[in-house]
Amino acid sequence: MFKIVEDFEKKVADFFGAPYAVATDCCTHAIELSLRYHKVSKAICPSHTYISIPFTLEKLNINWTFDDRHWSDYYCLGNTNVIDAAVFWQRNGYIPNTLMCLSFQYKKHLNLGKGGMILTDDKQTAIKLKKMSYDGRSGDTPWMLQDIDTVGYHYYMTPETAQIGLDKFQEAASTIPKQWTYRDYPYLPDMKVFQ
Repeated sequence: MFKIVEDFEKKVADFFGAPYAVATDCCTHAIELSLRYHKVSKAICPSHTYISIPFTLEKLNINWTFDDRHWSDYYCLGNTNVIDAAVFWQRNGYIPNTLMCLSFQYKKHLNLGKGGMILTDDKQTAIKLKKMSYDGRSGDTPWMLQDIDTVGYHYYMTPETAQIGLDKFQEAASTIPKQWTYRDYPYLPDMKVFQ
């Protein structure tokens, strides 16, 4: 059944012009896995973004600060090559040498209700991130028969979600997406939780 997930990964990777894609259960977890993969200890977060991003930095005990940059479509978490591209949808839009994280949440251009993906151009990175998203295991054998060598996080995309993605993909690929900017998000430093 996970062949459906691989088919969806390939479809999205081809659209964005990325050599590899790793499907996840949401974009926030895609970003978390990317930060974990690079063992990031310091980052800069836009003041205007979705609230799960600074919460993820806190969760991972990353030393981080807000900045007031004006972004459109995507942004890089400062001091890293991790890109929050949750609202980005563009053919051949992959940026080389990055971990570009996508969202398929219900407000996004390709709306699956839930789901995310990491685009990369490095095969070994893709293999490692896939294992990290999938409880540390590879998908080719039952996990009880594997000698697990990677800490995993149970962040994989289900085949059912991937099938919805395949079913809706053509329509998303042929329509113009909304352009998102920092103005679509509140100024997070004003929220009590960050004071």
